[in-house]
Amino acid sequence: MNTFQRYPRQFWLVFAGYIINRTSGGLIWPFMTIFMREQLNVPLTTVALLLSIQSVAGLISTSIVGVAMDVFGRKRIIIMGLIGTSLVLIAMHNAYTLETWAVLIAFYGIFIPVFNVGGNAVIADIVDEKQRDGAYALIRMAQNVGVAIGPAIGGFLIVSSYGLTYYITAAVNITLAVLIIFFLAETLPAHKRQGDERKPSGGYVKLLRDRPFLLFCGAYILLEMVITLVFILLPVYAKENFAIPENQYGFIVMINAVMVVAFQYLVTRVTQHYRRMPILVIGSAIYALGIFSIALGRSFEAFALSMVIITTGELIAAPTSLALVAGIAPPDMRARYMGVFGLTWTIASGVAPVIGGVLSDNIAPAAIWYGGAVMGLAAAAGFYILMRSNLMEEKVKRDEDMPIMAVNQESV
Repeated sequence: MNTFQRYPRQFWLVFAGYIINRTSGGLIWPFMTIFMREQLNVPLTTVALLLSIQSVAGLISTSIVGVAMDVFGRKRIIIMGLIGTSLVLIAMHNAYTLETWAVLIAFYGIFIPVFNVGGNAVIADIVDEKQRDGAYALIRMAQNVGVAIGPAIGGFLIVSSYGLTYYITAAVNITLAVLIIFFLAETLPAHKRQGDERKPSGGYVKLLRDRPFLLFCGAYILLEMVITLVFILLPVYAKENFAIPENQYGFIVMINAVMVVAFQYLVTRVTQHYRRMPILVIGSAIYALGIFSIALGRSFEAFALSMVIITTGELIAAPTSLALVAGIAPPDMRARYMGVFGLTWTIASGVAPVIGGVLSDNIAPAAIWYGGAVMGLAAAAGFYILMRSNLMEEKVKRDEDMPIMAVNQESV
């Protein structure tokens, strides 16, 4: 059976949706910090605080979206999220005050997580557990096809017109919403949307009692903080300290995307045969090495090499974590588990830029990357503690008969 036949048709529709969604996002998000800084003429710490507003809004949004999707279904809420994002982007182009940006970035934070939470839940609904590592690896490939295309195009578009870029991004999101309306079937089982089962099964109470999962998310927040620092602060750091313009930085982001597209599925075909917690320890350590190397860089080539190292850690850790969460989530709470897991990025994107901005403004610009290396090592330590305690092993039964890759629990 070839790769295409291994997964249902609806999976490939979601796959295409991720390409479109990430392409539109890639036109804007790598350059939003630069746009806000130029539009508002404020310190980097202030820009980072605006991103924290986005993070808090996303935190609130995801907590509601997860329950809503588990009760009312995935499809209609995904559509609402895409349309809402488009309207906010159009408004951002005409925002010139700090107060206006604070409001708009909050709405942006509300709508942005919706597609990702819904898409991950749909995949967990329709793909068998044994196939999920590969499915999420393919989804990451789709995401990074978009990330490869978006920033490369966006870097050149933004140099000529910020406004045109915002309107194009909004139009692409509307187009995706239309495709979902006509072609995506609802994947939440019908009986879960009828009668008494419309009531959430305890909301988040059961999830909040899942201590191993929450500890896992805490460690993963640290890992997401590393990549957040890179993608949000590196464009400003590279431009202001080493005169690397937006169009060149777009190619640094594209390195990440091209590597994921080219190697993610192959790497996952190897890592899926090993226990997931040791894989996450190894991936986190590589993340830490990569972000530390940015502090030593002085040129486009050096930053490109750092991105190669960071992406290697990402290839190992990212699909492994998604498959792990999909495997431990009860079927009637998948969107909630995926939503809470998605908050690791939301929280990281709110906290990490503020920490990075404070380090940059009060110590030195390169201090951002030393701080990021500490975060990466702390994440590796967190996963190692979970591995040694066997808390996650008890939840993930599929790991019991698999060998440990590189790290042996008995010998370490």
